[in-house]
Amino acid sequence: MPDRIPKTNVMRVLDQHGVSYTARDYSKTGAVSGADVARVLGLDPDAVFKTLVTVAGSGGHYVFMVPVERELSLRKAAKAVGEKSIEMIKQKELLPLTGYIHGGCSPIGMKKQFVTVIDETARLYDTITFSAGKVGFQVELSLTDLQSVIPVAVADICED
Repeated sequence: MPDRIPKTNVMRVLDQHGVSYTARDYSKTGAVSGADVARVLGLDPDAVFKTLVTVAGSGGHYVFMVPVERELSLRKAAKAVGEKSIEMIKQKELLPLTGYIHGGCSPIGMKKQFVTVIDETARLYDTITFSAGKVGFQVELSLTDLQSVIPVAVADICED
């Protein structure tokens, strides 16, 4: 009998919303980077998204989701949320702000719901995969289902 994947808070939120998802466990693989995670799970890295938390010059916080092998364009990200400038938060600020640690940050279930934007390439896939809120676990679901749980805008936010 295969190991049962433990429920994370993200999975509980999805269950509460009646959203269908696939839980993925890579906890015993040693994968660290998003590209490694995609590889060990046998997924297209363009459909596996990392969750990045930023702070704007105004002091507001924003969440951006980009494919694991791509980089966030700070200029495009700022434009997408109507800010003049935006930068990544310091790693030590992540846990107190979101409730998540580096490598296990999910747009679902943060301490506070921040404006969230996903790269427009997410529209190209039937399903996308992102952190289940705990290092070693991912969830796969449709963009529409993600948007039924939290408000997620879609924009061109990756470096060219």
